[in-house]
Amino acid sequence: MSDTVTLDLNAVKLLAEGALIEAGCNMANAEAIADVVWMAERDGCSSHGLFRIPGYVASLKSGKVNGKAKPKLERTAPSVLWVDGDGGYTPISHEAMQDDFIALVKAQGLALAAITNTYHFAALWPEVEMLSQHGLVAIACTSYKPVMAPHGGKEPLYGTNPLAFSWPREDGTLVTFDMATAAMARGDIQIRARDGRKLPDGFGVDKTGAPTNDPNAVLNGGAQLPFGGYKGSHLAMMVELLAGPLLGENLSLEAEETDEDGIGPARGGEFLLAFDPAKTRQSSPSGGNAERLFEAMLKQEGVRLPGEGRIRRRADVAENGVRIPKSLLEQIEV
Repeated sequence: MSDTVTLDLNAVKLLAEGALIEAGCNMANAEAIADVVWMAERDGCSSHGLFRIPGYVASLKSGKVNGKAKPKLERTAPSVLWVDGDGGYTPISHEAMQDDFIALVKAQGLALAAITNTYHFAALWPEVEMLSQHGLVAIACTSYKPVMAPHGGKEPLYGTNPLAFSWPREDGTLVTFDMATAAMARGDIQIRARDGRKLPDGFGVDKTGAPTNDPNAVLNGGAQLPFGGYKGSHLAMMVELLAGPLLGENLSLEAEETDEDGIGPARGGEFLLAFDPAKTRQSSPSGGNAERLFEAMLKQEGVRLPGEGRIRRRADVAENGVRIPKSLLEQIEV
């Protein structure tokens, strides 16, 4: 296609790092962010890949986000690791806490990482998969700014409020999901608006509260809707409480009130809980009867395990590269 350009994964990482350093990141922060951008493109998750770089760059250049952040760690209880992200993007906090948090979970059997004073702009699955690669079960969630109406309402109150979960398997593979509690991730709505594609029914309302299939109407004064009606709405509320008040951090509505420039994400927290299966039961480390569940799922035609789609896309990306709009490449290279 003449309006796109194809990059290999190495070029994706170099492009991201260069743009981030130019915007004010030091090498440690640039590499940490570029790694999660690279992972997203590797797995075909374009809404969290290079598509996010202009937002990262704008927030760094405005001075809102600290591109030279040095996270601080503190044990505030036997099973709680408090992480002050020093006003940076969360990938550098994940790198700073990784070894200490894994050791804490394995020592205590379970532990909470209370990540505060950060800006979360990436997918959630990289951090839960990082923990599961070390044999741990992990759950993570974070809020955003008000973009989603609660069930029965028409005005934004919650963020898209994603929730991620990862389970390790004895063969080294992982069962992972990362889902917005909104019917669609905001980045995917933005990409549909960019590409001129409509939304399915039930995904959003316009500024008058009327149902709409126009992504621009949702993005410009409208509101996204939760998946599954009240069920998704209640999960979004749970995320607000776990990633906000529980950690002494902002609710989505407070994040917007305190946002300095409205560009990219606002400051908030991330709730990250992990368990060591070896400490919670006497069976195999990843749970023998978990495999029975997975086998039963896969016996049904059309069923796949969470995360399989991303893994399958890796082979295609490795062979054919990442295709992005030329306009995005030109925006990043400015």
